[in-house]
Amino acid sequence: MTRETEYAIEVDRLTKRYGDFPAVNDISFSVSKGEVFAFLGPNGAGKTSTVEIIETIRMPTSGKVTLLGMDVTKKKHEIVHRIGVLPQAFSSFDRITVRETLQYYSRLFSVKTDLDGLIELVNLGDKTKEQYKNLSGGLKQRLGIAIALVNDPEVVFLDEPTTGLDPLARHEVWEVLLGLKKKGKTVFLTTHYMEEAELLADTVAIISKGKIIAMGSPGELIEDNANYLALTLRSVDEKVLEIVQKLGFGTVPDKHKNIRIRVEQTYDVQKILQAIKDAGARYRSLDVRRPNLEEVFLKLTGEALREELPEMEAE
Repeated sequence: MTRETEYAIEVDRLTKRYGDFPAVNDISFSVSKGEVFAFLGPNGAGKTSTVEIIETIRMPTSGKVTLLGMDVTKKKHEIVHRIGVLPQAFSSFDRITVRETLQYYSRLFSVKTDLDGLIELVNLGDKTKEQYKNLSGGLKQRLGIAIALVNDPEVVFLDEPTTGLDPLARHEVWEVLLGLKKKGKTVFLTTHYMEEAELLADTVAIISKGKIIAMGSPGELIEDNANYLALTLRSVDEKVLEIVQKLGFGTVPDKHKNIRIRVEQTYDVQKILQAIKDAGARYRSLDVRRPNLEEVFLKLTGEALREELPEMEAE
């Protein structure tokens, strides 16, 4: 029996061990229906194991995971027909067209699919007769998202959907993902692009060494973990560095004669700039901004977010 709930996914004290190694260590979180949920973690953090358990691919060691109110260990057959998955290493048949590809997967799922609506959603209307092998990387990813949607799933899992794409193609895929959100789909996104998570996600969860170490909206995570401003002065002369240090601010210089200064208040920026002006020192340009999600991630995990490598297989 399906349990009605406001959550698409509920993870309760989930643990996954490989031998004595706890890849996932007693984690709990929930994903609301209709939201974009970004799951972030450095290599080996337990991210892939967690997602594969939710997708019914792996069995947990302990704990409980429910998807659309159903236990993933007991209702696999019912669940797989209500989810869509775009794996990181997505590929399709080289010599069939975009429309033929979607027709094939539609028959595979034994569902009636609005192919025209799906093609329009992923902006492939002018590529329906193009063979898969002739598509660019961005177009292939859009087709992959369309394949994940052929059964009109309620929850869509997208694993690194913009890996290896150029900036234009990445933005085009982002538009597709925002379209999924407008249609009310729940999107579970794994990515190593912080900008992507910051732009698309309603909620971000960061996992490190098998534990959830932070969770909230991108804005909340930034506010809670990096509540300061970053002032960058470019092409400074030697006096500027000395002035800033005398004022008591820490500086990070680089080889291009730029310095980065952490300031707590807007007034501090004004104070620094006035002191530089009064001393007759020079700089070419300045930039003031708040930290981004990548800086929060670095602070919390001590690691840069890199492309995920496959985790160890279950024995």
